Amino acid sequence: MLIAQITDVHIGFHRDRLDDPNLARFRQVLDRLCHGPDRPDLLLLTGDLTEHGDDASMAVLAEAVADCPFPVWPIPGNHDSRAALAGAFPQVPQSGFVQYAIDCGDLRVLMLDSLDEGRHGGAFCKERAGWLEAQLAAHPQTPAIIVIHHPPIPVGIDWMDPNPDAAWIGRLGAVIARHDQVRAVLCGHVHRSVAGMFKGVPLVICPSSSAGLALDLRHADPAQPDGRAMVVDDDPGFALHHWDGRNLVTHFAQAPDALALARYDERFQPLVIQMVEERG
Repeated sequence: MLIAQITDVHIGFHRDRLDDPNLARFRQVLDRLCHGPDRPDLLLLTGDLTEHGDDASMAVLAEAVADCPFPVWPIPGNHDSRAALAGAFPQVPQSGFVQYAIDCGDLRVLMLDSLDEGRHGGAFCKERAGWLEAQLAAHPQTPAIIVIHHPPIPVGIDWMDPNPDAAWIGRLGAVIARHDQVRAVLCGHVHRSVAGMFKGVPLVICPSSSAGLALDLRHADPAQPDGRAMVVDDDPGFALHHWDGRNLVTHFAQAPDALALARYDERFQPLVIQMVEERG
């Protein structure tokens, strides 16, 4: 099974422009997924789908994915509105929070809502934690992936990082620690490719389809701007998570495809044969 992830689309960032660069970048990634060699079985949209949480921007996003040849499943980020998401994606279950399970046979994908309206940081209240607890307890033998916009760990970009002792992180971590079928936690929010661990579980952060954040792990003094790069013009990014029934492996990529320096032709064939023979 191949699961695609796109995050931090930020449709509507340029309100004063008729053409939206973030929409164009998003469409580049969609084109790669729909027409490239690695068409996924489903696509996860992991938050900050819009810049201002407005109905019009969310409707534009929904229209962009309407013809995808695979199911598309969104969750909100801190820039989004639950009401706008519900209006644009009526197939997504809602009961106050946007939390739901996707049954993929030998894998369950648990989509979580970390939106705390009015704040950039994440949240995971007792009600949301109770839902996750019940979902994992009901299917203890089925491997599960948890999908949430906000990473529950600091990544070293300190102006973006959460307080590791925040109550919401403690609630999420306590649930995960009680259920050993969790195989990974997939996140967005940081606009960079990042890998880490949370409660003994691999944690993967997908790069954004919109502009990226600069890699600068120095402390950012709130009282003293120092002129460092903050946002950079990376190519639109996405992730592909490959599940083979036992292992989950993540590939990060950008769109459009990079220039090919070699192709699988008669000159390359001997290397392929050798590698396959060595594998046995």
